[in-house]
Amino acid sequence: MDNEGEMPSPAASMEEKLLFLQENLSNFVKQYNLPIIESALVISKYINILLNELKKKASLEKENLPLEITDPWSITGEVKTPKIEDFPLDKLMQNIDQDRMDIFDTIIRTIINGSEIPFVNVVMLLRDWERVIRTQLVKSTSPGHLFSPLELDDNF
Repeated sequence: MDNEGEMPSPAASMEEKLLFLQENLSNFVKQYNLPIIESALVISKYINILLNELKKKASLEKENLPLEITDPWSITGEVKTPKIEDFPLDKLMQNIDQDRMDIFDTIIRTIINGSEIPFVNVVMLLRDWERVIRTQLVKSTSPGHLFSPLELDDNF
């Protein structure tokens, strides 16, 4: 890439475009200590939007999408299901930072559209994010934990 930090053009390699998306998402999450719940809501929204579009296209073409695209990836570690009443949804939603989520959302949308990244590739990248988020969500023992910053490995 000639211009460091600039969005890759639609003609750039897929690797370059996906790396740019990944780096921008990771940098934002780390810089703004994006909570697990906010990360989960935005990533889930995009997976659902893109997956719906892919399913429509596959249906028109009489094709089936692979499970690695349509289904969440498995997570490792002990999975305990907390009691849902321990996590009052209305109170959780009152505490999210909508502005911060909008910025995260805008980063995703702008890069997908600006670099013209195919939806399949974006869904695969976001499935990896979803796995990281779900792995941390299953460790949540209280509603407060949902507002802990999403933890990303250095090489993520």
